[in-house]
Amino acid sequence: MPPGRVPLMWCLIAFLLTFFVTRTIVRYIRAHADSDAPKKWWQPRNIGHGTTHIHHVVIGVILVMVSGLTMVTLAVDGGVPEFTAAAIFFGIGSALVLDEFALILHLQDVYWSEDGRTSVDAVFAAVAVAGLLILGFNPLSFFDITIWRDDDSLLSRALVVGSAAFTLGMAVIVLLKGKVWTGLVGMFIGPLLIIGAIRLSRPHAPWARWRYTTRPKKMHRALERERYLRRPFVQANLWLQGAIAGMPRFPDDEAVEAELDREIHAAPPPVNTPPEPEPAVQAAG
Repeated sequence: MPPGRVPLMWCLIAFLLTFFVTRTIVRYIRAHADSDAPKKWWQPRNIGHGTTHIHHVVIGVILVMVSGLTMVTLAVDGGVPEFTAAAIFFGIGSALVLDEFALILHLQDVYWSEDGRTSVDAVFAAVAVAGLLILGFNPLSFFDITIWRDDDSLLSRALVVGSAAFTLGMAVIVLLKGKVWTGLVGMFIGPLLIIGAIRLSRPHAPWARWRYTTRPKKMHRALERERYLRRPFVQANLWLQGAIAGMPRFPDDEAVEAELDREIHAAPPPVNTPPEPEPAVQAAG
């Protein structure tokens, strides 16, 4: 097979394998949907957040966007006009898809509703990543991948792998603390990951659920800090989302407070967390 067709071959293999595995998992989940038996950790199950069921089309859209942007960034230099034209069409298609991302996520027309703001957030994330790439920032910026290419010694390879693992570990901690934008930008600007990993978790995040539910003072600090820091971002976000949606106006205090109440809440304790004992009451007389 000519070398130029090898990527296409692997694309076809990945497509067929993913389709087969996905169909098998979906059929398994459907066959066991009515079972009351507790699921083991290895058993496939639906992915969801609260009452929202996340269909695998959402994962597919994200993978297509990430891989397409990666190919546009790394595949060839800018001197190939055909590839530049293809990149333009990829940008057009990406904008059309992400503008309806809320429809894909919720599987209903929520374009002008509150849930429709998910599309705007998806566009913001795509613009931020593309902008950082254009400015010359690289993902996993704690290390230089050219070391891997220029030096094949065991020490240099171990340094690259260790740096990448540390960066990804910091990113996971930041995301578990609910700081999505810090984790996203921190993949390009490494010091942000360390700052995000050290600072308090957001009160509704998994980290707070695991570590703050039995420490009320820390949870209170997280709630107060979140409300103070989120206010200007909520005001700007509501105005910008409204402007993009066709309703440009500065949000009033009532709308800001309602959005803060909706966004900011304490995480529920883990299911297996034992309740704190009630204080003993001494009987009178």
